Formats: sequence, C-alpha cells, structure tokens
Amino acid sequence: MPNMNPKKLPMPEQPANVRNHNFEEVALGYTAEMAIEEAGRCLQCKNPHCVAGCPVNIHIPEFIAQVAKGDFAAAYEVISQTNALPSISGRVCPQESQCEAKCVRGIKGEPVAIGRLERFVADWYREHVNAMPKKPAANGHRVAVVGSGPAGLTCASDLAKLGYAVTVYEAFHTAGGVLVYGIPEFRLPKAIVANEVEKLSALGVDVETDVVIGRTLSIDELFDMGYEAVFVGSGAGLPMFMGIPGESLSGVYSANEYLTRINLMKAYREGYDTPIKKSRAVAVVGGGNVAMDACRCAKRLGAEKVYIVYRRGEEEMPARNEEIHHAKEEGIEFRLLTNPKRILGENGKVTGMECIRMELGEPDESGRRRPVEVPGSEFVLEVDTVIMSLGTSPNPLIRSTTPGLEANRKGCLVVNEETMQTTREGVYAGGDAVTGAATVILAMGAGKKAAEHIHQYLQSK
Repeated sequence: MPNMNPKKLPMPEQPANVRNHNFEEVALGYTAEMAIEEAGRCLQCKNPHCVAGCPVNIHIPEFIAQVAKGDFAAAYEVISQTNALPSISGRVCPQESQCEAKCVRGIKGEPVAIGRLERFVADWYREHVNAMPKKPAANGHRVAVVGSGPAGLTCASDLAKLGYAVTVYEAFHTAGGVLVYGIPEFRLPKAIVANEVEKLSALGVDVETDVVIGRTLSIDELFDMGYEAVFVGSGAGLPMFMGIPGESLSGVYSANEYLTRINLMKAYREGYDTPIKKSRAVAVVGGGNVAMDACRCAKRLGAEKVYIVYRRGEEEMPARNEEIHHAKEEGIEFRLLTNPKRILGENGKVTGMECIRMELGEPDESGRRRPVEVPGSEFVLEVDTVIMSLGTSPNPLIRSTTPGLEANRKGCLVVNEETMQTTREGVYAGGDAVTGAATVILAMGAGKKAAEHIHQYLQSK
C-alpha cells in the first residue's frame, strides 16, 4: 500500500542562524530511511504526467519504485538513462513548477518530493559506488561543444555515449559554466560539479579551458580543424543595468561579477586574495534566483543589513519559493514595491540609494501587473554596496565573428526549435545562448535535444 501522508517528508537543513555565517550546503539531504518513506508516497500512475513535466524526461515512477525497494543503485541507473547531471538537477531544478507540478498527489496535498529523491539517489551513488562510465567505441566523427555549462555538458555527454570524439571549449579556467561561477557553494557544492566533469572525461570527452571561442578560435576555425558539427552552449553572461545615475560608483556590482568573484574565484575563503568589498549594508536589486543567491552571499560575507529591492510584490517574484523562504529565514529584508531612482555617493563610493515606492497597475505584455511609481514617495536606503540582478543576455562575441549566424533583437541565437540548428549549417545551439537567462534543467533539455539532432545530421551525411 502506498504511503498516503498528504505532505512531503521535510528536508533536513542547517539552522538559519548557523548557515547564514557559512558557505556549507543548506539542505542536508534525506537519509536512506527517509527516502524509502517518501518514495512510498508515489502512486505509480499508469499514465505518469510527472514525466511529461520533466525537460529531460526522467523515468520518474520507475526510479522511485526502485528507491521504495531500497535498490538505490538500480534507481541511479534509471535516472542516468536520460539525465547526465542528476546530482545537479536534483538540487537546482525548479521541480515545483515542472515534474512535481504534474504529480497527482499534489491535487489533494503535496506532490511527491521528486527532486529530493533524485538528489538522494545521485548522492548515494557518488558516495557508495561512483563508478566511472566506460568509453564507448569511437564512430570516427568529431564534434566541438562551446561552453561547459549545463547545456554543453549534457550535449557532450550524450554525443560521447554515441561514440563521437567531443571536445568542450570553456572560456574560464574551470569547467562547469554557470554551475561553478553562478550558483553558490551552499546551494551546489563545486565538488559535485567536478565529479560530473570527471565522468565526462571518462567517456572520452576532452575539456579545454581558457579558450574563448570568437577570440582564441572562431567557429570557422573549428570546422577547419576537422570538427563536423559545433554546439554553442555559451550561456548568457552579459549583465544588464538600469541606466540610472551612480551606477559607475565603486561598490556597484552586477550580480554576475559579484557571484563570479565569490564562487569561481573563492573570495569567501581565507587564503584567496580575490578582491571583493567588505560591506556593511547591501541592496540587491531584482527578484529572481540570482538575486537570492547574491543577497544570501552578501549576508554570509558579513554584511549587517542586506535588502532585496524589487519593484513588484512577492507573488510576482520569479525566484523559487524555496529560495525566498531561505533568504527570509537568514535575515534578508525584503523591500517590495520599491524601485531605485539613483545611487548616491561621496568620493566615488556608494553611500546610499534613492528609491521610490511603487504600486501595481494594469497587466503588461508578460501578464504581470505593471509597477507604477507613487508620486512623492521617495526615500533613501543607506547602503554602501549595490548589486544589480536584472538579468543577463548572451555575449555578442560568437555571433559577431561567425558569418551566417543570426540572432534576435535580444542577442539570442536563432534556432529551429525542433532540431536546435542555427541559421548556419552544422552549427547547433541551446541553453541561455538561445533563450536568455533561464533554468539549468531547460538548458540540459536543450543540450539533450541538440545532441540527438547532431547525431541525425552527421549520420545522414
């Protein structure tokens, strides 16, 4: 009989007043007993809608059935049939709006904790087995992958399993893309990303770091080197700003730069001389997951006051509910229906931020109610650091150096959504380079689809 408890089994966590002073992982994960108990809540539907809600189509009921039996190795084998990065997606995927949103248990209670179970299985496998995959027989074809983020890693993995000789080119000195420079250690430990990259190497994938495609090498030169297809998964790392007075002051960061200094360049660790401001009071402008990461990092770096400044209400915030909840628990103050007008400074340094209160008007083209200024409601927020988390767009370097590669008005590469092929034959793309800043799991889904169609393209040749 299934476990008919209407609620998910809670995930053990570090206490809020402890974790906001360290960079260790917040969620501690299920024990084996907890995983088996939660797996028992799955009804094993004959027509599982949860699978349709997963961008990489994990066979969810099958892996959960194995967890319920205590066969965690078999559960891992089921997940890894379609998901190249389960320990990562189990942590950062927004399951509440995807697979879990489709779970029938959610109709009269809470859905099965699919993401927590996926994370448990991947962690159990890494800690107890951690077998490296075997390199498949070579099929004689070569493919280049630009970028080692979730889209690139997934595409490279799927192609390598089919026998392709794959080289991944990464601009930074460490592979992982946004997984290492964007997501903090307390949400995604970097040792886990390194383990996934190690599995890629075992499959025969060559990872070349410190190579900037569009500058060190061009797409055309990759073809001249003998690659028969190229996948562009270069992400969206170009930050956006508001264009308000004071954004050039010392103490103003883009969230991208701030998080890169902390995560990739280890500014939070003693012994690293990565320059980063030791702030007393910080304002993070934005309401997405990146804003939550930035404000929680600022708190951990010792800021006494950390504010989220967002021009809409909490219901309109694009960040995951879990991230908002964790930020509040950790002492982050939310200044909602508030928008910056200018950043104040003295001697070239930030001393405050003038804001204005907002109210919600009629819906805009996105369907969300448009924020409107309340006249005469200006006030000053006393801060010495401002972090702009307003979204990112793709770097124009690749498209500007590749003839025949078209982009839309936002700078995102144009692709055939069925095949992920760009306007240039043999060049495919996916992830944030195509969609703009989005989720890790959607980038993985794009990399998976591109690998399938690159295979079809090369086999047809």
